[in-house]
Amino acid sequence: MFEFAWVWVLSILPLPLLVYFMFPSKATSESAALLVPNYLKVQSHSTKSLKRSTPRLFLATLIWCCLVLAAARPQWLGEPVSIPNEGRDLMIAVDLSGSMKQDDMRINGRAVNRLVMTKYVLREFIKRRVGDRLGLILFADTAYLQAPLTFDRDTVKTLLDESVLGLVGDRTAIGDAIGLAVKRFDDKEESNRVLILLTDGRNTAGNITPEQANELAIDKGVTIYTIGLGAEEQEIASVFGRRTINPSQDLDERLLIQVARSTGGQYFRARDTQELEAIYETLDRLEPVAGEGQKLRPLTALFYLPLGIALIISALYALFYLLKQAFSSLQKSIRASTQNNINSPSGGQK
Repeated sequence: MFEFAWVWVLSILPLPLLVYFMFPSKATSESAALLVPNYLKVQSHSTKSLKRSTPRLFLATLIWCCLVLAAARPQWLGEPVSIPNEGRDLMIAVDLSGSMKQDDMRINGRAVNRLVMTKYVLREFIKRRVGDRLGLILFADTAYLQAPLTFDRDTVKTLLDESVLGLVGDRTAIGDAIGLAVKRFDDKEESNRVLILLTDGRNTAGNITPEQANELAIDKGVTIYTIGLGAEEQEIASVFGRRTINPSQDLDERLLIQVARSTGGQYFRARDTQELEAIYETLDRLEPVAGEGQKLRPLTALFYLPLGIALIISALYALFYLLKQAFSSLQKSIRASTQNNINSPSGGQK
């Protein structure tokens, strides 16, 4: 919707006319009084003067109108946009240990490893978290903060896509991942603090134990949702033919259940892509995105358009006037030179 922020400024549009009629110049009155007896001369002079002044008057009027329009601050108001009234800090910790390369998951019928499947499902989950601050932690031998808490979901998704196995080692530091998340939450102001931890193993590395990190999370009010990744059955080839194994035998479900329950969260088991997608849908219900608060309308200022037109017209007129003066001076110089040549002795002989 188009509107003027200061619409009252438009009231000064007729100001030049008021000044002109209320305070006529003394020279105009005197010249009119002296020339009135010679009616024909006055009429001819007035007609020529009017023809010369009409373009200038039109340009001056246009410039004045543009300046007044710019001063009234024209602007365009967009459609109302809902601003969430409550923000959430949601940290995602992804396991990059060597076991995540196990290709016991499937996407559209194609066998993929656990990290590829995690990225595939997380993209849509991140996309839906409008209004939340998201962060990304990658952990293996230790935990690293890949993305601090931010509203820029595209950056978080890009950094997740760029993560590779072996980036931070081959072991699993679950305690370090939880401890780092708690520390990052502690640096921020109060909000709903949620950690989603995805792993396919047990704690085998790190500076602090999961139990110690769990106590820190409870103390700081961090809710932890844990997700155990990996299929429970997988066929592999052996010297005796094909046999079925459990590729998730190293998954420490007892620890993940304890951490989740003690912090008010929940443990989920993701044996395939469909289960992981269902888990994220459940998380959307358990930790919904912030509700709609106040509505704001994006504002685009347009004052520069009439202001720019006024400046361009003024510049072009000034350029035209200077060129006209220069051309007039050149003509006078040529006429004077010609006249001198005619009046000179040599010019007379010719």
